[in-house]
Amino acid sequence: MILPIVAYGDPVLKKKAKDITKDYPNFDTLLENMFETMYNAYGVGLAAPQIGLPIRMFLVDTTPFSEDEGISAEEKAALNGFKRTFINAKIIEEEGDEWAFNEGCLSIPDVREDVFRKPKITIEYLDEHFKPHKESFDGLIARVIQHEYDHIEGVLFTDKLSSLKKRLIKGKLTNISKGKISVDYRMRFPAQKKKR
Repeated sequence: MILPIVAYGDPVLKKKAKDITKDYPNFDTLLENMFETMYNAYGVGLAAPQIGLPIRMFLVDTTPFSEDEGISAEEKAALNGFKRTFINAKIIEEEGDEWAFNEGCLSIPDVREDVFRKPKITIEYLDEHFKPHKESFDGLIARVIQHEYDHIEGVLFTDKLSSLKKRLIKGKLTNISKGKISVDYRMRFPAQKKKR
């Protein structure tokens, strides 16, 4: 089932999410719905807070990035078919010199800005079977993971922008929070929530 994606301005996007256990209610259905929702919105990542759940879970499928121009054959191969579920994740190390990349977010449609992040991360997480992993990732895969990880920490990519950039996009962000935007996927706006 395709779920509505929570728009910028909803308090759930600014909350630090909580760990879950393997007896989380209807987990398999939730996971299936989250992947379906992400693909429907043409996303490469989706975090549980983006569907209104303050839990430490996010998904990544970087396959669409493998078709981008200007990416090395090596990186294309790494991106193609990289699909993971991250539960109760904890980034334990970020390394290297920060680099800029133009990021967007399903919760903040039509806003794209350069964000600086470190190129390599080491992360501990549980997969969809609640099996523990500790892995290192770099390049675009690391960046997508960092972006989604920020969601479970209550951080949005717009929080990482300079105060000048934030002022320049303030009007757009206000319109998104009020639902004054046209998107081709289901969204839930903070204003709609209050009316119910």
